[in-house]
Amino acid sequence: MKTLLTLCCALAITLLQALTPETANKVHRALSEGRDWLAAAQNADGSWSDRRFPGMSALALTALNESGDAAYADESAKAVTYLLACAQADGGIYVPIPGRVGGGLGNYNTCLCLKALHAADTKREHTAILLAARAYIASTQQQTEGLHEGGFGYDRDNRRIYTDLNNTFYATDVMRATEDLEEARPAGQKKVDIDWDKAKRYILSLQETEGAEEGGFLYRHDVARRVQPGVDPGETLRATGSMTYAGLLAMLHCKLSRSDPRVRSTLLFLGKHWSLKENYGQGVQGLYFYYYVIARALDAAGVRKLETPEDPAVDWREAMALEILSRQRADGSWVNSNNRYWEGDPVLSTAYALLALQLTLR
Repeated sequence: MKTLLTLCCALAITLLQALTPETANKVHRALSEGRDWLAAAQNADGSWSDRRFPGMSALALTALNESGDAAYADESAKAVTYLLACAQADGGIYVPIPGRVGGGLGNYNTCLCLKALHAADTKREHTAILLAARAYIASTQQQTEGLHEGGFGYDRDNRRIYTDLNNTFYATDVMRATEDLEEARPAGQKKVDIDWDKAKRYILSLQETEGAEEGGFLYRHDVARRVQPGVDPGETLRATGSMTYAGLLAMLHCKLSRSDPRVRSTLLFLGKHWSLKENYGQGVQGLYFYYYVIARALDAAGVRKLETPEDPAVDWREAMALEILSRQRADGSWVNSNNRYWEGDPVLSTAYALLALQLTLR
């Protein structure tokens, strides 16, 4: 009986295993090599890459901490110290850049830093700073009635009304991930959260509801969606792969279930435009962020197999692992040949690649 039970358990584990044993072994090796490269690339002050944008260091810290390997404890501790030093009086975690459009990208950087610090601060030694960061992010939600209401932009003190899906995705992502912090908010202080109903309406307003791109998501509102006959198109927007995966994850954060017709519509769009060679609608621009949000969104949605026109059951984890493995450089890093969205920086591309690869093992 014991032998039969052992065999049944082994079969269950095999059926649930995300990757083939051969691919899993390669992924573990690639993760180790990538993290070693990332650790060696850290600056003396605990930062990575451009010190003006601590969110990049936060992504690198998260990629190291996902390993659970004590070998990176020193690098992680230095990174935590650096990120904490970027905390501002207004509660945000960023570096002010006066005169720059978008300033120091306060919301974007704070979201990434808060999430990394929340995961790293296992002893809850920095709760006051993290609670202040939650309050800062909540304060950046746009409350002005109209197309932008409920969304998030780059900076709280921006001189123009501006929101986009990427910043809104990061804000909803970290506010869900750090909800437990509110239990530690001192007595007498009002608990902080965003207006989730407004956030949901904003997110859904960026979803295409008809036509060839039904189910896909746009980046922002303030340029034309489509070209009208006889009108100079100028800049137009279309649904893209990365923004649609970000939209899927944002919908889940807003408590929409996988059975919701808007979620199902998005999954149909993603299956229709499935590709790991390019970010649909943008080519190789933002390719590693694309991998990151694919893995985050499909994992969160509980999608084991994705239905596409060519294959009714694509094993996205195996396919993604093999694609990312094929792009790793000899030194263990990754880099995008297209520097749009800063992915020409190997620190950023490597962090995204490591985070995506880690999720293929689930």
